[in-house]
Order: sequence, then C-alpha cells, then structure tokens
Amino acid sequence: MSDPEKYDAMERRWFGSTKREVAVIGQGTWDIEKDQGGAVAAIAALRRGLDLGMTHIDTAEMYGAGAAEEIVGEAIAGRRDEVFLVSKVLPQHASRQGTLAACDRSLVRLNTDRLDCYLLHWRGAEPLEDTIAAFEQREGKILSWGVSNFDGADLAEAWPTKIRPAVSGGIKIHWRSPRLNADQTAIANRAPNR
Repeated sequence: MSDPEKYDAMERRWFGSTKREVAVIGQGTWDIEKDQGGAVAAIAALRRGLDLGMTHIDTAEMYGAGAAEEIVGEAIAGRRDEVFLVSKVLPQHASRQGTLAACDRSLVRLNTDRLDCYLLHWRGAEPLEDTIAAFEQREGKILSWGVSNFDGADLAEAWPTKIRPAVSGGIKIHWRSPRLNADQTAIANRAPNR
C-alpha cells in the first residue's frame, strides 16, 4: 500500500463532475511494453508511482496493440479503487458499435469493470455523435468521457455534442523525447450546463 506521507503530498484537483480528486501528475503508458526490463519492470514502476501518489494512469488500446492496457491491469490489481484510470478508443474503432466493442476489450485487458474516463484518441472519420452515443450507452462502465488531441476547430464542432472542457491544454512529457507539446484535451462533465 502507499506511503501515507508521500501519497498525501501529491497535489490533487477535482475532475469535472466525477466527484473525484485526481492527482495532477499522472503516469502515461505509451511504449511501456517496450521497457527494457519487460513487463515485470513496467508493472513495478507503475506500482511505485501509485505508492508516490501518481494515481492517475493514462493508457490506450493503441499502445502496444493492447499490451500496455494488460500491463496496467496487472499493475493496478488489488489497487483499482486508488486509481483514476483513463483509456482511449482509436478513431477507426469510433463508430457506435466499434466504440462499444473497443471499450469492452479495454475493460478485459485492464481487468476492471469501469473506466474513470474514456477518450476518443483523435479525430477520425466517424461522426462524433455516434462515438458520444456509445460513451453514454456504457453508463457505469464509462464514468466520464471526452476527446483528446482535438484542435480548436474540432473542439468547436464537438461543443454542441455535450463536450464541456473540464481539462484543457495539458502538457505531455515523454521520457524518450524531452520536448513539450500541448495536448488539446476536453473532458465531458456529464453535468448540466452551467
């Protein structure tokens, strides 16, 4: 379990309408399956991050063709309630039925019954309304939803479809690339318009 002093030192913020406080520093899992120490080292690293209060874990079906989600599932075993778990659906899977199926596959790989947040990874050809309808259809399995890597024009188009930016302009730092890049991310609150 976590070291209480280290865990309590992590800054947290309320996340949309989820009624959850989420660590402001999270753990990304892009290329985690390629860790030189293998899955065992990756699982240990994620668990150590949890011990230090980095309880927000971001993954995607795309990362390692699902291998990253499997590693995350192992890492959070027995600790799921500590974690704010985010995954993403690929645009080519983002039809209504495709999103439902992708979500179910991710839940199996992650060995969990729910995602705290599910994102459309980037804009594709499928209508946003279909993707959002699928997100809404998974009530209880998807606790909040949104979009990732949308530019301003895409966000403007998505706005009428219930997307309300609770989080935007996040900064990604990848361990293999020291440069920073802005990530336009919007999270749906599922709360009434304020």
